[in-house]
Amino acid sequence: MEELARESISLLAKPTLDTDGPRLGSLGAIFIMLKSALGAGLLNFPWAFEKAGGIRSAVAVEMVSLVFLISGLVILGYSSSISGQNTYQAVVKDVCGPAIGQLCEVVFVFNLFMISVAFLVIVSDQLEKLCISLYELITGLPETDMPYHWYTHPHFALILLCVFLILPLSIPKEISIQKYISVLGTLAATYLTVAIIVKYHTRESSDVHISPLYTSGISSWASMFSVIPTICFGFQCHEACIAIYSSMENKSLSHWVFISVVSMFFCLVIYSLTGVYGYLTFGKDVAADILMSYTGDDVLMIIARLLFGISIITIFPIILLLGRSVIQDPLLSFRRRFHVVTESYENCSRVGLTIAWITVTLLIAMFIPDISKVISIIGGISAFFIFIFPGGKIIPLSLLHSLPHSCM
Repeated sequence: MEELARESISLLAKPTLDTDGPRLGSLGAIFIMLKSALGAGLLNFPWAFEKAGGIRSAVAVEMVSLVFLISGLVILGYSSSISGQNTYQAVVKDVCGPAIGQLCEVVFVFNLFMISVAFLVIVSDQLEKLCISLYELITGLPETDMPYHWYTHPHFALILLCVFLILPLSIPKEISIQKYISVLGTLAATYLTVAIIVKYHTRESSDVHISPLYTSGISSWASMFSVIPTICFGFQCHEACIAIYSSMENKSLSHWVFISVVSMFFCLVIYSLTGVYGYLTFGKDVAADILMSYTGDDVLMIIARLLFGISIITIFPIILLLGRSVIQDPLLSFRRRFHVVTESYENCSRVGLTIAWITVTLLIAMFIPDISKVISIIGGISAFFIFIFPGGKIIPLSLLHSLPHSCM
């Protein structure tokens, strides 16, 4: 497990991979694919099932989307083998040209930026619930009797968390702490799914919600399509898949198809179970963040909040590092044209970009009412990495293979 953790941080933090280093086996590749896909999107799936019009509608959208998701992974792996590149941006630039490659980098940074906003919104929500839980536990009084001051507001706690924990973790060039807690995201996702299933089967009879398996009519079709961004965000691991493919021992296309199918199948099981049981538990009253639907004194969900909160806090610096590197590299390259890039300049630019990233994402997160708004935006951006960019590679690759035959 520790070896898989080391592979995970190397795939996330390095722009290129060491071809002489240890290679990934099937289990390692599947594990890292799961780690890349399972995350904050899980909290939004019960709400997505409600918006889709019921369980059958939501599962149908999942199954159709899964065909395109797996196809995108296969195309990306094949593109990497043809181009010989080891990162998503490099493959797009090599196959589709420099202009599309630059567009990919812009979309990549913006996607990471919005993911950072989503993470902070989730942390803020969990901080609010945890504060309520602690108040009820210490005083024995209900939430309605809790006094509200500026220093008890979750936004104040979020600011302190960003300044004293997230910022120090994000400033270094490499986030080495990730190798020790790389399995935490998968653990938090699995625990949340199990906890939601347990809570459904142990609920009081008075808490039963009548949740339809499906609805009918034109409005239900519109609702089904509206949850596609949520599904894209949940299953998104396409940015990391090329780095994973490049580090595998067996790079045959059939083996990569096997890795893609197995990874997406396990994701489908976890996301579907969470969506189904969360929706059955709360019905139309389910919150955009499923954890916000449970009471503050629920021990199982307090643990889930802590796991998700810690996981997000430790993953946030990795997201920031990836986005910062894409922005900083052109700045340093431009500086080298006219001046020598000193270590102090590199340090100042890195710290400045880090502070700016955290500050702007924090300000946006403080004014967003719920996580569904952010995930809708991120899910739309994810379509570029899942559908548009992989689809755009088909034409150049087809022309590349047809050219020798046409010349014969």
